[in-house]
Amino acid sequence: MMDTPLSVLFYAFVTLFIILDPILSIPIFVELTRGCRPEEKAQQAWLAVRVAGVILIVFLLFGLAIFDILGISPASFKVAGGILLLILGMQVALGIEFSHDLKAKQNIAGVLIGTPLLCGPGAITTITLLSTKCGIPLTAIALVLCLAVTWVILRYAADILRILGETVTDIMGRVLGMFLAAIAVKLIAEGVTWLAG
Repeated sequence: MMDTPLSVLFYAFVTLFIILDPILSIPIFVELTRGCRPEEKAQQAWLAVRVAGVILIVFLLFGLAIFDILGISPASFKVAGGILLLILGMQVALGIEFSHDLKAKQNIAGVLIGTPLLCGPGAITTITLLSTKCGIPLTAIALVLCLAVTWVILRYAADILRILGETVTDIMGRVLGMFLAAIAVKLIAEGVTWLAG
C-alpha cells in the first residue's frame, strides 16, 4: 500500500519513467541529431521534453473532464488503458519496431521524440490514471522530475550510447518494457475489480 506522499511520488515517478522510456529514445535521438552541434542537440532535447510535457500536463489537468464529456468511466478507462499499456509494454520488451521515419530532418528531431515516442497513447493513458490514483499535485511533481531526467538523458544520448553500447541500451529498454507490461496487468486487474464491484 502507498501510505506516504514520498512513496506515492516515487511510484508516480517510476511509472512515468517506464512509460516515457527515454532509454529507448537514445538511439533514435542520436540518429536524428547526427551532425548537430552540442548546443543544437541540447535545443532538440529541450524541444522534445517541452512537447511531451505540454501534452501530458493538459491530460493531467483535464483528462478526466475530457473522458466525462465522452461518457467514459474511470474503471472502464483503467481497463482499456491497461490493455493499451500491456500492448506497448510487450512491443518494447519484444523489440518490435516503432513506425518512425529515421530519415526525417534534424530540425524536427525534438518533435518526433517528444511525440509520439515519449508522449504517445500509453503516456497519455498513464498520466490520466495517475491523476486519479496518486492525485494531481504529486503526479505533477513526478512528471517534472521525470522530464528533467529525460532531458539529461537525451542531452547526453550520444555519450550514453557510446559508453553503454547499443546492445546494453536495447536490453535496458526491453527490461523497462517488461516492467510496463507488469504495471499494465495490475491496472487491468484493478479496473476489472472496480467494474465487478
